[in-house]
Amino acid sequence: MSGTRKSYNDEFKKQTVKYIQEQTKTVAELAHELDIPAKTLHQWLGKFRQFPDEPVASAERVRELERQLREKEQQLADMAEEMAIVKKAVHIFSNPKN
Repeated sequence: MSGTRKSYNDEFKKQTVKYIQEQTKTVAELAHELDIPAKTLHQWLGKFRQFPDEPVASAERVRELERQLREKEQQLADMAEEMAIVKKAVHIFSNPKN
């Protein structure tokens, strides 16, 4: 980062905050990407966030939600398999052979 102090207008700050909220990267990663100190970005988030009570999406949170989704998908697949077995069993036992 350069040693000179940069000045940003409010519109730029608002757009940057919006960009941060839409990303799954950490503020530190985005700070490096945008060449703006992380502390400055945190200050902008505090001032310009549209939903101050809603936490910024973190990469860790996204990974956790993806893990939960995979887990639920596996449970659903297991239940579908069990349902197919039960249907076959009901069919076999409801039609006794003479």
